[in-house]
Amino acid sequence: MLLGLTTALVATVCFGFGSVFQAGGAREAPPADRVRVGLLAALLRSWRFLLGTGLDIAGFALSIVALRTLPLFLVQAVTNASLAVTALAAARLLGARLHRADLLGIAAVVVGLTLLALGSGRVGRDHASAAFHWALLATTVLMLLLTFALARRSGNAAAVGLGLLAGVGFGVTSLAVRVLDVSGPLDLFTDPAAYGLALGGLGGYLAYALALQRGTVTAVTAAGTVSETFGPALVGVLALGDTARPGYAWCALTGFVVAVGGTFVLSRFGEVESELGLPPGPAGTVPTPAPTAPGADPGRVARTAPPCKGDLPDETDGEVRTERQVP
Repeated sequence: MLLGLTTALVATVCFGFGSVFQAGGAREAPPADRVRVGLLAALLRSWRFLLGTGLDIAGFALSIVALRTLPLFLVQAVTNASLAVTALAAARLLGARLHRADLLGIAAVVVGLTLLALGSGRVGRDHASAAFHWALLATTVLMLLLTFALARRSGNAAAVGLGLLAGVGFGVTSLAVRVLDVSGPLDLFTDPAAYGLALGGLGGYLAYALALQRGTVTAVTAAGTVSETFGPALVGVLALGDTARPGYAWCALTGFVVAVGGTFVLSRFGEVESELGLPPGPAGTVPTPAPTAPGADPGRVARTAPPCKGDLPDETDGEVRTERQVP
């Protein structure tokens, strides 16, 4: 259990930093009204998105160990607490301010994960029926079809829907890793769960990138947390036999709820650009006004160049309005 917890925590650090870079990279790409190759090409040209994806891949590789050795409800809660890492890193390295709600969210995550670790019991089965494997693949296909449909819509509602679909895709990858048949190369390539894992991961990233272009990181992250955390945790308990320690079910359930609640509180910290006063992406660029001299009237506009020959200022000199002298 110690090895699984260690890899899960390191994976959480990777996910925490990766999400910030991915958000910046997605907003650098031209807004897309449909799923097309140009969007993927634009993302691949963004070093921020590539760096974030690399960190996510490293985190996923580490989480494989945790997914095979720990109950799914524990792994999902730990890895989805990456927003606490994002908040602390932004405050320490980038100068972002932590408000009282952020500190409460971080404290809730720490307390919740501690209770969850204390209450977690035996990990369930690492295999499932063929129907379960096919169901994972069918879920990813449905998720991709819904992603294509929502990609034609805009607004925060579409962003929330795409965020939920991204969480479904990432949740399927967690379940697929748990039940994947790795007894041999032939078994691996003929396992529907392997294709569900690949399509779920790629589809999840695509839905996440599209969601970030349509709404706030806060809304997208909160929506994704719901489907990515609760879905696999419930399936792990009901279908794969994950359990809490005898007599500690209350501890595991309380810790799970508190940790996920803390993640919801911290979901606003996905807006790292706003916290640091950085301009938004290309779709919402707003010009920054020039600084006003001390003591100057903010309603008056200073000249940016000397008047042309023949111009005479009127009684409101200092404003942009001038009168041309008639020869």
